[in-house]
Amino acid sequence: QVQLVESGGGLVQAGESLRLSCAASGRTASRYAMAWFRQAPGKEREFVGAVSGDDGSTYYGATANGRFTIARDGAKNTNSLQMDSLKPEDTAVYYCAVGVGVSYNPTHYPNWGQGTQVTVSS
Repeated sequence: QVQLVESGGGLVQAGESLRLSCAASGRTASRYAMAWFRQAPGKEREFVGAVSGDDGSTYYGATANGRFTIARDGAKNTNSLQMDSLKPEDTAVYYCAVGVGVSYNPTHYPNWGQGTQVTVSS
């Protein structure tokens, strides 16, 4: 079992930046892919991006569109999601997830954090 704790959410204005962090602990957390999803009210959970546990490769969903960057500190079992040029449509609860290999499908990941709210005002 892997435990995940997200932090860094908050309220910002459009055009500003936020940096989310996810700390993983537990069973061989460093071997797993770490992903970010988000979910807005009334919408399905959406893939934001992920970093591979094998070679550190990064993958992004369409929503990232060059504005978001994922970085991983394997030694510390943490990863960060740097979000720049935020838009009101980025408002959502952002979740960190861990699983074996990278997938865009949220059902692939058995371990999830509690989520952190990001609100972008216009």
